[in-house]
Amino acid sequence: MPASNKKRLLRTTFIFSTLLLYVIAALVWWFISLERQNQKMANDQYESLLFKKDQLELKEYNEVLFKIDADTKRNTSKYIAEGITFLALILVGAYFVFRSIRRQFKLQMQQQNFMMAVTHELKTPVSVARLNLETLQKYSLGPEKQNKLIRNTLDETTRLNFLISNILISSQLEGNRYDTTKEDLNLSSLTLDCIDAFKKRFPERIFNVKIEPDADIKGDPLLLQILANNLLENAIKYSPKDCPIIILLKKEDRRIVLEICDQGPGIPEEEKKKIFSKFYRIGSEETRKTQGTGLGLYLCKNIARKHNADILVTNQLPHGSNFVVTFHT
Repeated sequence: MPASNKKRLLRTTFIFSTLLLYVIAALVWWFISLERQNQKMANDQYESLLFKKDQLELKEYNEVLFKIDADTKRNTSKYIAEGITFLALILVGAYFVFRSIRRQFKLQMQQQNFMMAVTHELKTPVSVARLNLETLQKYSLGPEKQNKLIRNTLDETTRLNFLISNILISSQLEGNRYDTTKEDLNLSSLTLDCIDAFKKRFPERIFNVKIEPDADIKGDPLLLQILANNLLENAIKYSPKDCPIIILLKKEDRRIVLEICDQGPGIPEEEKKKIFSKFYRIGSEETRKTQGTGLGLYLCKNIARKHNADILVTNQLPHGSNFVVTFHT
């Protein structure tokens, strides 16, 4: 977290803590004032009773004295109970308010980071594509160089289209504006098509593919394609270039299991539940080297849920991550 944001968070925490302490101090003072008033009333009643002591019988005197003591203790107990109740309500309310403030602050930070990442992610392919087209326009290049620039430009537009699709689908899914279609499709063929597209984009990468044929499910082709593309993109992003990406698709009883394994740095145990949250990315913005928007795995989780599937990540030995999507057919 940048130093300026840390200062804002510390300042907010200090102000909130000061106000909370002031409210608690006011509550304590309220209790002390009521208890003093209670004791004063009791003392006044004791003095009044002493003046009437000669006029009362011993039994009647003791009854009045007992009543004064009982009323005083009852008032004290009432003030204590009310004070504890108010204190508990204040602390519970303060906890939820502070948690909401921190959550809003974190969400704001994630949104800022997302906007920075999206700006960079959008600017890079547009700049590269424009530079390639300007080069083709200005210079007379040989067929081989022309084909290389055109292929590079197409790769950048594919990357741009991938990013835009993630943003649009994420927004539509979150607002329940996406009409999910459920049709019979071959998940084996869909996955192979996605792998072939990545092989063309990354010809230097190694893909170990084991796809069982005829893995038929009901689902939305576009969403399932986005799911597979995001998992493949994630594996390529974090895995060393000389390490293979392993893709498995198998049928188990009434389930179809898709596994995509990489040999990257892996994911710490405490981060595994967080990585499927919107905008969440591991590490700090100052030291993170990999590009991304924090939407990919969030989309995968939502798409899996819409297809009656579970998604989880486990450790890949000796290192790396294994993303498993289990479709219940």
